[in-house]
Amino acid sequence: MSEYRALVTGGGRGIGRGIALALASRGFSIGVNALAFDADVEATLAVVRAFGVAGEAVIGDVADLSGHGAILDGAERAIGPLTTLVNNAGVSVLQRGDLLEATPESFDRCQAVNSRAVFFLTQRWAKRIVARPAPPGAHRCVITVSSSNAVAVSISRGEYCVSKAGASMIAKLFAVRLGSEGVGSYEIRPGIIETPMTAPVKVSYERRIAEGLTVAPRMGQPSDIGSIAAALATGELAFCTGQALEADGGLVIPRF
Repeated sequence: MSEYRALVTGGGRGIGRGIALALASRGFSIGVNALAFDADVEATLAVVRAFGVAGEAVIGDVADLSGHGAILDGAERAIGPLTTLVNNAGVSVLQRGDLLEATPESFDRCQAVNSRAVFFLTQRWAKRIVARPAPPGAHRCVITVSSSNAVAVSISRGEYCVSKAGASMIAKLFAVRLGSEGVGSYEIRPGIIETPMTAPVKVSYERRIAEGLTVAPRMGQPSDIGSIAAALATGELAFCTGQALEADGGLVIPRF
């Protein structure tokens, strides 16, 4: 079994699947976390295992803090002691619209999954990591998938922006806390990625991209994010701990 073992939250589809497959291609055993075992999870695991590594489903809701221990225990029973945590699970707003009409329910939902869960799952994982010896030759790290909206304002989904800004700070906090332990913490900020989450607004995004919204004239793909995560998880960019990698095709480059 590989010395590299990763838990990918929200790993059944979209960006999470892209990351799981990229890590598997680099020899990682993968725990795919999802709310339920469904066709998406099954499909992801089939491709993971095709790389000749272990791949197992780890069912649980990251928003339920009381279940974090069970999620980590389930992953480690299935694939062995984790070297890598990928905080990818996320939700969007309940409804896009006027910032003046954003609801507490939508705000709290975004915070619960996109920020609060990231903080406390990372905390719980980190306690395990610092309590055990590092596997020889293996880079240990946590990768948090935030969003370009951690820094770029989108007033039609302000509560999402706030939650991703929180996730961005969490990545930095744990970089500082875990640096002396030899554990990295990184943030990836995806821009407009073609996933089930963006499917309802794909036509609008494609039109805006054609008009120059991004420097690269296309939507990103989950594999674009996966390749970055693989480089981080294997330690190829170890000295970048605490940094955010803008994976957005030039979306947030200031231009005039």
